Amino acid sequence: GVSSFNQFIHELSLESDTSSIDYSSDDNNLDETYPASPSSHGSRSSRTSFPINNAWHWTDLMACILSLILLPARLLLWMPFLVFRLLNIWGSKTSSDPGNPHLRNFHSFRNMHTTKDHVVNRSIDRRRGVVEDLHLAIEIFIEAIFDMLHKTVHCVLSPSSAFRIFRKLFSSASAGVKDVDNDVLNASVPPVTLGDKDPAPTERNPTLHHALNTDARTCKDIITELGYPYEAIHVTTADGYILLLERIPRRDAQKAVYLQHGIFDSSVGWVSNGVVGSSAFAAYDQGYDVFLGNLRGLVSRGHVDKNIPSRKYWWFTVNELGTKDVPAMIEKIHEIKTAELKMIQPDEEANDEQPYKLGAIAHSLGGAVMLMYTVTRLIEQKPHRLSRLTLLSPAGFHDETIFILTVAHYFVVPLGPILAFFVPALYIPTRFFRMLFNKLARDFHNYPALGGLIQTVLSYTFGGDSSNWVGVMGLPHYNMDDMPGLSLGVIHHLAQVKWKGKFVMYDYGNASANMKAYGSPVPIDLGEYYSLIDIPIDLIAGRKDKIISAAMVTRHYKLMKDASVNVSYKEFEYGHLDFTKSNQEDILAYVMSRLLLVEPALKHQSSQKKTLKLKKKGQASS
Repeated sequence: GVSSFNQFIHELSLESDTSSIDYSSDDNNLDETYPASPSSHGSRSSRTSFPINNAWHWTDLMACILSLILLPARLLLWMPFLVFRLLNIWGSKTSSDPGNPHLRNFHSFRNMHTTKDHVVNRSIDRRRGVVEDLHLAIEIFIEAIFDMLHKTVHCVLSPSSAFRIFRKLFSSASAGVKDVDNDVLNASVPPVTLGDKDPAPTERNPTLHHALNTDARTCKDIITELGYPYEAIHVTTADGYILLLERIPRRDAQKAVYLQHGIFDSSVGWVSNGVVGSSAFAAYDQGYDVFLGNLRGLVSRGHVDKNIPSRKYWWFTVNELGTKDVPAMIEKIHEIKTAELKMIQPDEEANDEQPYKLGAIAHSLGGAVMLMYTVTRLIEQKPHRLSRLTLLSPAGFHDETIFILTVAHYFVVPLGPILAFFVPALYIPTRFFRMLFNKLARDFHNYPALGGLIQTVLSYTFGGDSSNWVGVMGLPHYNMDDMPGLSLGVIHHLAQVKWKGKFVMYDYGNASANMKAYGSPVPIDLGEYYSLIDIPIDLIAGRKDKIISAAMVTRHYKLMKDASVNVSYKEFEYGHLDFTKSNQEDILAYVMSRLLLVEPALKHQSSQKKTLKLKKKGQASS
């Protein structure tokens, strides 16, 4: 028989050598009908050059007896994989049964991976998970042991054969090497297309897969693979952090869009659904110049100080994200777009007006960061460059949270700075464990029963949120080289927001530190300054979102409505991650429709009345 490992090698060779497939059982007829390619000729010559000895030898009988003796050990090694196969078969049967009551719980995570344009589960993706690696390694180990035992028994019980083998090895080494070289040359000729006079071998593109069979693609790899242009821009913040601002450039466009990710996310989230379901590609196809922002907080720790300590790098709050990261990237966008449009249209008269319109789309924590950026720029009377904000389930109010987060915030509020000294951030610490996580995520996809179990556990852990948690874990930005982390300072800040019940900036714990940062003994309540907002705001919430519930998004809406802000509100029947990580056509169509309503920023004179309110409010508080 042929073992599964040998069958795997055989099928692998057939993928690159289709010319050696026999279309007839008669070799003579085959030679007359089809011209022989180099590889097929080499394979036939190699078969005919070595005679096959079918005679039964008594050493084979001894090998069979030894195999029967070791059969229990072999069966014991195969038991774990038999269990996994049965689980896989059970999972496939339940997934194919439309009336199965467990279908919704255990296989809802597969709904988002049915589109042919999905980047994570592409047909060319042949990555192996941990279970498959172990399976393959044990098969190779078993085959090697039995092959070694077979050869040992043969040499011991047949000394004459062993003597002939050693004599061939040492007596005719040069001739043997020459014969082997000829056989190797004949067997390794690549397949060619019939009729080619000068065939050239082709290579597979190795950029999509890591050397250890993990997915290490970046946002650049995904964008360029799908045929879109790409540009990387490195931005340095005022406090020395080096950020990556990525771009799908359309240099002559007078409208641009800035996309900002949330917690444990990166720019990959805006392109992970492929051409059809990703906001970045949809905006580019609508004629926008697309910019993808990446906040600080990567394991690679980009900073001007190459030797910055881990604790120092990871100590930042939402304040730094909204008042340092986003301003640096928005100003870089303004610098680039202004320079490019002046080069394209040199005859335009110079004026103080912005020559382009910039809309912004943000998700989760990115929504709170964009609101903080807009409000603080208006408080400081600086231009924010934005024409419209579309916020997908934005953070900022967290009165209603799931049980696990409610319990955690009681420990984080009093102990946050102390915990940050020992654990500065939440991320997978080493390359090995990140590689293991990447492979486990692949196992969750390859084994539906296992993936459905993990999906159900995570869904119940996060309060019944229906997001595709298993699919998110398989995204390539969680790879062994790098991944987004979560600072304990950000966690402490969000816990303060929940504790106070207001959308406030970070409380440094004493009046003097707050006075130095804000000019007041208490941190700024951003909700009180929503009246300064001079651009349209679109708020989008999910009814099945348990991370940031629709009721919390509604609090933003009510405050903005009371402050006479041009705001809209829309709800969808989706979870927290479905806004960016799943291909939902209705969400994408609505977001694009709001983006197409981008209007230029209001004149400075029109906002002077609102700035007077700020001055009066400051005098009253003082």
